[in-house]
Amino acid sequence: MKIINSNNAPKAIGPYSQAVLSGNTLYVSGQLPINPITNEIPNDASSQTYQCLKNIEAILKEALMNLKDVVKCTVLLKDMNHFNDMNKVYQDFFNDHKPARMAYEVSRLPKDVLIEIDCIAVKE
Repeated sequence: MKIINSNNAPKAIGPYSQAVLSGNTLYVSGQLPINPITNEIPNDASSQTYQCLKNIEAILKEALMNLKDVVKCTVLLKDMNHFNDMNKVYQDFFNDHKPARMAYEVSRLPKDVLIEIDCIAVKE
């Protein structure tokens, strides 16, 4: 097991790692839409989705992986009314690659963000 941390993604805000590599499988913790340089959080669902995915991309890169290695994502939404905005950005990020995905509404997320995304990636 190897802990993966990227300086290009926000530091964990609790007692957990950004990601853990076990064998050829990377488990990326839920990423909040925090800009790792400014620590700012965008206001709208589309921008928050974009930042979550940029953070995931940075962690994948640190583990010598990329978005095509992602096999599953979980998307937590503060409000399902944000689903379409999230889905458009998500689709642009992944293009033709379509990992398995689960998306659901939760009552509250850390730092009162609108979206949090985690993923599992496998390097063949």
